[in-house]
Formats: sequence, C-alpha cells, structure tokens
Amino acid sequence: MSEAVDRETYSAARVRALESLLIEKGLITGETVDKVLEFFEKDMGPFNGAKIVAKAWVDPEFKQRLLDDTPSAIAEMSFPRGMAGAEGEHMKAVANEPGVHNLIVCTMCSCYPWPVLGLPPYWFKDPTFRARAIREPRKVLQEFGLDIPESTEVRVWDTSAQIRWFVVPERPEGTEGWSEDQLAAVISPEAMQGAAKVVIPT
Repeated sequence: MSEAVDRETYSAARVRALESLLIEKGLITGETVDKVLEFFEKDMGPFNGAKIVAKAWVDPEFKQRLLDDTPSAIAEMSFPRGMAGAEGEHMKAVANEPGVHNLIVCTMCSCYPWPVLGLPPYWFKDPTFRARAIREPRKVLQEFGLDIPESTEVRVWDTSAQIRWFVVPERPEGTEGWSEDQLAAVISPEAMQGAAKVVIPT
C-alpha cells in the first residue's frame, strides 16, 4: 500500500508541475483548470451513481430497465448534460445479489464511467491491480477488506471504451423505509466498483 501511495504522490507532483508549465506557456489558464475541477466536483461524479443505485433499490422496475438498457434508464433521471459523453459512452450496470459479486477492472488502461463514478482512483489504474483482479479477484477483494464466501461467484467485468461497467451493490439490511436521498448518502464509489459493500454508519 505504501508503494502505491508513494507512486500517487509522485504522480500528483508531476501533474502539478505540468499544470504550472502549461499555464506559464499560456496554453491554459488557472481558470480553465478550476472549471474542469468544478465540473467533476459538482456535475460528474459518484454522487450521480449513488442516486442511480438508490433509485434502483427502491424501484424494481427501474432497476430492471437499468440492467437491460443502462443509458436509457439513466436518461430518465434529471442529470446534467454530458452523462452520455466524456467517458460515459456505452455504460452498463450489473447487480450484486445473493451468490454473485461483481468487480470492475480495465485490463488495457483505465477506462471508467466518469459521469457516475467520478475520476478513477489511483489503484484502478495500477497495472498490478489490473492484472491481479483478473487472475485472483477473490484475493484482491480480501486485501480491500472484503471477504467473499467461497459459495459466492465473483464475476469480473473488463471495462473498456466500448462498455464502461459499474456495479449496483446489494442494499444493506436495516435501510427499509429510507428515502432515496438517505440511501444515496451511504453508497460509496468503491461499492459501485465492486471493491466494497455498502455499510451503514454506526
């Protein structure tokens, strides 16, 4: 883990240096950078995915539409423009259920459904994770703190430019009667990646 953190720190430093150079050369402005960051903080991010999952949890018919035709189901909801573009092309949802756990990975690079999950975390782009998630997903999930019983099938979905997968996690017990807003508040990006389960804060 420390090695990954060191690499992330190194990459972040390189990004800051590149940003400074581009601004210095007049190719972009600080305002441009701020607008891009604001876009992913307010319009495109895991808060969108959490709303989609919460609706799927309370509306079985919507959930089925989401699994059958993900872009069309998402289009039913009130989201900012661009949900189908900027890394949101060809999104496809899969659902965890008793006996089945789904995990997404991109073996080729780091394709990711940005509009519903936000920017990909560093570990998702890490070559070691990408290789091991395919070969030994159960062990990788265990390292994330998620023990999957042997009786549960683990399905790994290789996301790409053609299909960008995300997971509808299982709804936790004890949330009966919760509103969609309450449900969305406990859904994490990791749960929608299949790297975690939804946990109710105690």
